[in-house]
Amino acid sequence: MTPGPVTLRPVGRVMGGRSEWVEDDWHDVRAVIRLDDSAFTPSAVLGLEDFSHLEIVFVFDRIDPAEVRTDPRPPRGNPAAAPVGIFAHRGPYRPNRLGVSRCRLLAVDGLDLHVADLDALSGTPVLDIKPYLTEFAPRHPVTQPAWASELMSSYY
Repeated sequence: MTPGPVTLRPVGRVMGGRSEWVEDDWHDVRAVIRLDDSAFTPSAVLGLEDFSHLEIVFVFDRIDPAEVRTDPRPPRGNPAAAPVGIFAHRGPYRPNRLGVSRCRLLAVDGLDLHVADLDALSGTPVLDIKPYLTEFAPRHPVTQPAWASELMSSYY
């Protein structure tokens, strides 16, 4: 059965931080996730201040859907790297243009979540916010190809 369309409404937006995409050095970039005050009251974030990290689901809204490619390609366009499939990438040119990021929660101020290390641009629509729990970390050793470690060495 082919699934039908899914409609999502942002719960908030990223405010501040970077306004232009830069591939690396996201460590300590600070921003605010401002929740939609027409949909939420501060009770929506009650208890969130007790967590050190969040998982954020957002939309790469500046990516033109026509530019999304699903064919194998080298990571970050590096011609020296072997092509890998779209689901072996974490970049923004994805079929549904969804991003997932973990960030540090610095403070909760009403419906403003002050964060650091969030690799989303100012104005980005946020679809969901989840507290990061260590129990959701992998139970077994994580493995990845050498190209991924090399590629990410300066990301955070």
